[in-house]
Amino acid sequence: MYCLAMKNTLFGLLILLYVSAFSQHTYPPQQYKWNADSLGTQRAVLKVLSDDDTVSATIPWRNRNVSNEQQLIIVDSLSNHRFYPTQYNEMNALSGTFRFHPNSGKGIYYVYFLPYELHGSKNYPNAVYLTREVPLQTSALKKGANTKFLRIESVNEFNNSSEMEIIASPNEITEFLNKTGKQPYYVFPETFRQPIIMKNRLPKKWMIKKGASEILRDRVSRGAFYAFQLGIWSADHNLDQVEVSVSDLKSETGDVISRNNFTCFNTEGVDYRGNPMRQEVNIPKGIIQPLWCGFEIKKDLAPGTYTGIATVTVGQKNKKEIKLQFDVREDIAKNLSFDEPWKMTRLPWLNSRLAEGNTVIAPYEPLKITGNEIQLLGRKVILDSSGLPKRILTYFNSRMTRILDRPSDILAKPIQFQIKNSRDEFLHFKASSLKFTQKEDGKVSWKTTLTFSKMELEILGSIEFDGFMDYKVKVIAKEPVSLNDIAMEIPVAKNKFRYFMGLGKKGGNAPDSLKWKWDVTHKNQDGGWFGGVNGGIQFSLRDQHYMRPLNTNFYLKKPLLLPTSWGNDNKGGINIDSKDDMVTVNCYSGTRDLKKGDSLYYNFHLLITPFHTLNTSQQWDMRFYHAYKPIDTVVASGATVVNIHHGNEINPYINYPFIATKEMKDYVDEAHQKGIKVKIYNTIREVSNRLYELYPIRSLGHEVFSSGEGGGYSWLQEHLNDDYIAAWYVPQFHDAAIINSGMNRWHNYYVEGMNWLVDNIDIDGIYLDDVAFDRITMKRIKRVLTKNGHPGIIDLHSANQYNERDGFNNSANLYLEHFPYLNRLWFGEYFDYENNGPDFMLTEVSGIPFGLMGEMLQDGGNLYRGMLYGMTNRMPWSANADPRPIWKLWDEFEIQGSEMIGYWAEDCPVKTDNDQVLVTVYKKGKKVLISMASWYPEQTEVSLQINWKLLGIKPK
Repeated sequence: MYCLAMKNTLFGLLILLYVSAFSQHTYPPQQYKWNADSLGTQRAVLKVLSDDDTVSATIPWRNRNVSNEQQLIIVDSLSNHRFYPTQYNEMNALSGTFRFHPNSGKGIYYVYFLPYELHGSKNYPNAVYLTREVPLQTSALKKGANTKFLRIESVNEFNNSSEMEIIASPNEITEFLNKTGKQPYYVFPETFRQPIIMKNRLPKKWMIKKGASEILRDRVSRGAFYAFQLGIWSADHNLDQVEVSVSDLKSETGDVISRNNFTCFNTEGVDYRGNPMRQEVNIPKGIIQPLWCGFEIKKDLAPGTYTGIATVTVGQKNKKEIKLQFDVREDIAKNLSFDEPWKMTRLPWLNSRLAEGNTVIAPYEPLKITGNEIQLLGRKVILDSSGLPKRILTYFNSRMTRILDRPSDILAKPIQFQIKNSRDEFLHFKASSLKFTQKEDGKVSWKTTLTFSKMELEILGSIEFDGFMDYKVKVIAKEPVSLNDIAMEIPVAKNKFRYFMGLGKKGGNAPDSLKWKWDVTHKNQDGGWFGGVNGGIQFSLRDQHYMRPLNTNFYLKKPLLLPTSWGNDNKGGINIDSKDDMVTVNCYSGTRDLKKGDSLYYNFHLLITPFHTLNTSQQWDMRFYHAYKPIDTVVASGATVVNIHHGNEINPYINYPFIATKEMKDYVDEAHQKGIKVKIYNTIREVSNRLYELYPIRSLGHEVFSSGEGGGYSWLQEHLNDDYIAAWYVPQFHDAAIINSGMNRWHNYYVEGMNWLVDNIDIDGIYLDDVAFDRITMKRIKRVLTKNGHPGIIDLHSANQYNERDGFNNSANLYLEHFPYLNRLWFGEYFDYENNGPDFMLTEVSGIPFGLMGEMLQDGGNLYRGMLYGMTNRMPWSANADPRPIWKLWDEFEIQGSEMIGYWAEDCPVKTDNDQVLVTVYKKGKKVLISMASWYPEQTEVSLQINWKLLGIKPK
């Protein structure tokens, strides 16, 4: 092949031009040199040497993205005229040979070799690469005789192909294997500066050596984490159970870098729950697997040269040794070098346990245990001998403004498991004594055993300070048994079954009856919430294999797993029936046969609502400006908090706010000087391709990044190639995000990153745009955001999840586990405030039954209906709805310090004579502000019905 015949000097030039050291991102980002969305991101620069009418050229691009069908676009640098080759003679990933007419004769011509068109939408584009319509010609060409290849250029530095992306030719690989004796596998050590990117194409860099390097040398700083890579590859063998270990690294003076300070992120770590984890690494033949490793270099380590051995083991026997040599410098890294993430110093954040534990978070109180009674803020749970709730009590008043001395019951009877044998007879159990296994301020756990004929139920239960109850129920067959059903019955007091959401029902008035079946392929449904305003329960059915599905447009790509127990091959379901003063929620699983020793996990969660009283003072004071604008503009608007979305000059890249840190810090400092709080957009569902740790995270397989069909913006296709899900894209910054897989170690990094933002940028909180993590991560986030007196404000926005893409879930039901730690709701895009009733507004939008308050988004909302719930919209989000007149009204009334008495309250002192025209009262001493809104289909007149005694004002 021609590429093999090139002179070494030309290849050396190519290597030099392609090298892109992994370093700090340029910010502000470099402008594109040309329109990449028309011409592509890569071009070759050719010099035409003759005045011939037709010339030939060969370009050794060595780019794995070039296909045999690739179309080329040629641009004349003199006239900027765009045209195409007249003949293609060779076109592959190594090189291309073609002929063209140089319109301007001698001079410079640009050959764009990966042109594409953008299809799809502005924020979800897909680059479709252009293919040629003319066939390859077989006639021989005198290659490059009248042209000279000068260099490869990228549209900007971020789009460069690094040295690790220059592919080797088949001949070079064969020569390498012959020289090295075709070993079972090879180890290619690399520093962090050149991340291993390709997984099924070998880089030229590795092949031009006489053999795989047997030593890794580098200079390291004290007081920082030093990361490196071991690239593993085999031409002919599948490699199973790949492990890496190290010796101590020793200096000539006897000082030691201990092997205990070493980690390999691909094989070991700490999961997001704080549990140790081991991961088995198996590598198919022909696939390159980077193992990202590193040492913590103690700051008190003596400078010097330290040497040791890294040993790669395959199948516990086939070993290769790599010598490690680190020159430890005098300098001590500042802040553990966390301020320099391009050095991969933050990789240990993946294994962080920061802010774990069961410490109580304000405004919650420590749990109190008296016998089988557990008291928590505004609620009490009394356990039955079975370990299941016998009574669940709530002490909140119906206004949701106070905690009372006298409670009300949510349950009508104890929750119980009911098991029927094949004759449809209930099995009666005997309960062992209830035993508490954990008693902490923030969490209490217990266990018990229920013994049936031929069966046993092991019940492990716990409750946390926010009202979250977790049950693991293991059903064990002691003998072969045939069953008609295993079910859990939740008997609910009828006055606490006023509202309902979930199981295919939009939030609103509770149904008298409901029959529901599992359909995880299409529906993100495994439970629901029922309750009155001041007392309710969310229930969710799980098993031991539960994995949180994707949400917000991506549910169908990673749906729920059908619980083996509750689902029972789709025999299971939930029936709700109302009778007299009780509503029964029956979660059944249907007929099944169990062999001796079989076990099933009927796990479930209960979440007791509300979580706390309404914080109306915060609602009136915290006025959001939801846009990046000069601080003086925010101050002049009357807002007190500014939310900084992504896609702007101080927070350019989605969910990775670690690039424009100086710009963000300057903005926050100015805001604080002028009395404004600053929150930033930062969540987890997807992450920007500007992520410094992109390739180490990619090396973890599907732990962090979801598997998928690839595609999306050109950068993703050209550098990640395949097996990912493309997410949100911001054209201004060419920010192309990738979908995260769910619950994984990126959550540990997220917590540490948030902690860094509090310490170094002094942010006042975060704005969450839908949520892709669970309550464990949310608690950790709240702890780091509120440490040392920081306000830790969290507001959650959700688009309406009740649609096909999201599995017909209710936003409030989906995110209810997060509500105990939120300060504000913003629900949201596609919420219809006009054509849904007040019961929907109360349950799915307002947050009031859970102790929260919110705001409206879609089309600015309905300000009249919104004021029934203390809601406005946000500046300056909705052009047709400005919240400032409402803010002015609040100030004129002096609403701060008033008591909100909603239409839902039992003692609301003002009503109308039309039950579709509702009233909320804001009372402050002898002053009253009355808010009215109508759901009556026509214009109507109403009369106020005022209970002057309740109102506390004389009629005159």
